Amino acid sequence: MREYLKFYVDGKWVEPTGSRTWDVINPATEEVAGRIAMGEKEDVDRAVAAARRAFESWSRTTREERLALLGRIIQVYQTRFKDMCAAISEEMGAPSWVAEKVQAAAPLAQIQIAIDVLKNFRFDEVRGSTMIRREPIGVCGLITPWNFPAILVVAKVVPALATGCTMILKPSEYSPFSAQILAEVLEKAEVPPGVFNLVNGDGATVGAALSSHPEIDMISFTGSTRAGVDVAVKAAPTVKRVHQELGGKSPNILLEDADFAKSVPAGMQEVMFNSGQICMAPTRMLVPRKRMAEVKAIAKQAAANFNPGKPTDNAFMGPVVNQRQWTRVQELIEKGMAEGATLVTGGPGKPAGLEKGYYVKPTVFADVSNDMTIAREEIFGPVLVILGYDDVEDAISIANDTTYGLAAYIQGGEIEKLREIGGRIRAGQVTLNGSGLDLIDLAAPFGGYKRSGNGREWGDYGFEAFLEVKAFIGYNPASSSP
Repeated sequence: MREYLKFYVDGKWVEPTGSRTWDVINPATEEVAGRIAMGEKEDVDRAVAAARRAFESWSRTTREERLALLGRIIQVYQTRFKDMCAAISEEMGAPSWVAEKVQAAAPLAQIQIAIDVLKNFRFDEVRGSTMIRREPIGVCGLITPWNFPAILVVAKVVPALATGCTMILKPSEYSPFSAQILAEVLEKAEVPPGVFNLVNGDGATVGAALSSHPEIDMISFTGSTRAGVDVAVKAAPTVKRVHQELGGKSPNILLEDADFAKSVPAGMQEVMFNSGQICMAPTRMLVPRKRMAEVKAIAKQAAANFNPGKPTDNAFMGPVVNQRQWTRVQELIEKGMAEGATLVTGGPGKPAGLEKGYYVKPTVFADVSNDMTIAREEIFGPVLVILGYDDVEDAISIANDTTYGLAAYIQGGEIEKLREIGGRIRAGQVTLNGSGLDLIDLAAPFGGYKRSGNGREWGDYGFEAFLEVKAFIGYNPASSSP
């Protein structure tokens, strides 16, 4: 059993100020996999003070120094790759192949992309007699969720390092093992003391202390819209920047000329992957109303490809992360049935033979109207809802009829038509003729419209989130007009 009872502060592993601990449950077995210390406000204060001290020197490091550090991080991470895979499977139930091919592998690609961006990033830009300079924003509080624990931590930590910021990370208490390993990687890669700090804890204590702390210049939060609102409210009195990547209820429009035999199973795969715990999953499939019966038949047949199983059995899906999430998914499945949607496959309860563990049947509803609860709320489980539309205008209207705007997907034959429709969808990322895994671009800006958040992550846009803009008027007098 893992025990992580210290925090990483100012380049050292330190004892917490309090005595609270948290049992981390393996969702595949419902047994305790480890224990972590839970931080208090005083632990946050100590970490913030260290980050503030370190900012003075780290913010003035050269591009070459930061590139060297990122290179060392890749080298050390590679030596801990297998440890990272095992930790992610234990803490959030990812099947072994998902942990290896996606969950633990993507951070290496993310770091390499950050290196490529940093090599050519324009921190200074001359406009006549004025110099526009992008400077590190300062001390950052980073709050991350449990569904992609390494990917979403690296998406914040690495651009913060690359731009000269210092930081305090609070990972989810449900998935702290991978964050611990990453902290050990950063320590061995010789990140200077105070630049990166790790304090475990819950949102109500550590998250709230970070959000409201007067010495933190920015909060970068990924999680639910509900929690994101709470972070923003607590951050408001100190007028710090709040960068958020929140929930989604993404549409997947299948046009009349789409290849339904391929696009329906592909869309289902994207919803079922990671047990449906993906903010950008295409959970609302929009199909021509007259072809609903055909889509139902395809979906029912394809469902067998997504059967859940134990992480060690190389199944497509593992469990959802905890009992609370399992219960919420079950309640929403029951709600869909009660509101009159057609249950095509799956349904409430655990799959046969998987009575222990937080497993959910891959579930598909059809004949769904966009006012039903299952079409409005983010379920965050392996549940697809299929809605019918009358024509393209109706499909666009339904797609945009949501409080979310994180992602959208459009399937069809003519790329010009797809582009035109995509331009009318209110979402931060639109995928044309492909699933997210097929076409994912870790260098493309990622973030949402409306209640899906604000700001963007990944690639050069991820750098911008951690930078302030300063204008030097008269910086180049020779360019001034007479």
